Amino acid sequence: MTFGFTLSATDGAARRGQVMTAHGPIETPVFMPVGTAATVKAMTVEDVAATGAEIILGNTYHLMLRPTAERIAELGGLHKFMNWKRAILTDSGGFQVMSLSKLRKMNEEGVTFQSHLDGSKHKLTPERSIEIQHLLGADITMSFDECTPFPATQEVARQSMELSMRWAERSKKAFVPRPGHGLFGIVQGSVYPDLRHKSAAALTEIGFEGYAVGGLAVGEGQEAMFQVLDQTVPHLPADKPRYLMGVGKPDDIVGAVRRGIDMFDCVLPTRSGRTGQAFTRRGTVNLRNARHGADPRPLDEACACPACTNYSRAYLHHLVRCGEILASMLLTQHNLRYYGDLMKGLRAAIAMRSLDDFTAEFDEMRQLGDIAPL
Repeated sequence: MTFGFTLSATDGAARRGQVMTAHGPIETPVFMPVGTAATVKAMTVEDVAATGAEIILGNTYHLMLRPTAERIAELGGLHKFMNWKRAILTDSGGFQVMSLSKLRKMNEEGVTFQSHLDGSKHKLTPERSIEIQHLLGADITMSFDECTPFPATQEVARQSMELSMRWAERSKKAFVPRPGHGLFGIVQGSVYPDLRHKSAAALTEIGFEGYAVGGLAVGEGQEAMFQVLDQTVPHLPADKPRYLMGVGKPDDIVGAVRRGIDMFDCVLPTRSGRTGQAFTRRGTVNLRNARHGADPRPLDEACACPACTNYSRAYLHHLVRCGEILASMLLTQHNLRYYGDLMKGLRAAIAMRSLDDFTAEFDEMRQLGDIAPL
């Protein structure tokens, strides 16, 4: 099966399409739940699939440390290891090396660092990152890059971007092509349009099956993020999928889809589910708040997840306040279902060329707030 992207509809810059992988098609725009350590926290794979997810994200850094990519390969690959039968995208490990590891040293060859788990020493290069992702059996492999810190001067951002482009070329050479599997390049350049243009041009010349926009959602704010997308997305190939890494909040996603982004991932819905926060049509709901303690209403009457169809806000509040594991399970499944439904709605709106109406209703519902009667 050939890895590929088919565009079926547009509405302005927004795109409706399908990515074909070795483990089946992915309808876009799509949100990818994060399964950092071969599991989406508090979820079975059956529950993840029930939210509408067609692809999940695994993490090179965490899996290389434990149980190791070699062990996963011996056990049949990441799909078999975690019993997930759909597509998997793995990130390159670069972001975690920069954010989690200790005593890291970076040079042209790659990064040496100490594990945040036990202090053991490791080395990650473009070649090793691609090898790990190959051992895991990822349908979509990400090129190894440096996630430029924010804020950064233009000169620091330039040096970081150019290093990432050299690493991208080495990643492409190390990648082993096989049916249904693809390699994505990552655009860097911080908030500087000229650097983003040069990065996009360099990656296009190398040639990838998809293109990611990295180095955003790191503190620059939504307005700056959207400005970067406005300057970057038009320079990416129109016939390849576009992935905005680490984003994000529902309104971030809607705005990015309107700017031509096809794929998203973020820990926000799962992390929020474990801390008592739920995403609904009317914005976020903090179930720790006392006002939910006697509320018999569902969390969101339009949602078909188990939390909304079977339990009251009062019960969910009780579970959260008691620290019950069931709270994390129900709220995580709800949040992923909300994100899945949001993407489904965006896909339908693009296909019907009614994205403006969808966005207006999305904004109106959020402005109503959670206090108003359902």
